[in-house]
Amino acid sequence: MGKVQVAAKIENLEDIFKAEAGTLPAEQVRSVDVSDALVHTGAVMLSLPRRMVAQLGLKPYRTRRVRTVGGIVETRICAAVRLTVQDRDFTSDVAEIPDDCPVLIGQIPLEGLDLVVDPIGQRLIGNPEHGGEQMLDIL
Repeated sequence: MGKVQVAAKIENLEDIFKAEAGTLPAEQVRSVDVSDALVHTGAVMLSLPRRMVAQLGLKPYRTRRVRTVGGIVETRICAAVRLTVQDRDFTSDVAEIPDDCPVLIGQIPLEGLDLVVDPIGQRLIGNPEHGGEQMLDIL
């Protein structure tokens, strides 16, 4: 497939709700902009390095066993964020990963964003089955 990297914005969903309710100024919504998030179709979910989890103020709510290249380990699963890629957004829980790892966008967020990997162009494109427009299948 090659290496596919994308720009992404990741925002604390709890902060967004507080801003919409008027209890938090919009400029105080915690977010990170990433220029080189790695699209990894072998991964399942959105994974963020510990430092970004801390920067976003995400709260862990469980641990899960995960399979990594280094074997099976326990990792923290954190409260939801809004992930925005190519002007499409998706709400996703986050798996915390070590700081030496890149942001990983796995298959579930890709499906929610309705983006697919173009292996020849090494980029993300709108799902051709939906005419390139964002659509969710709920059948």
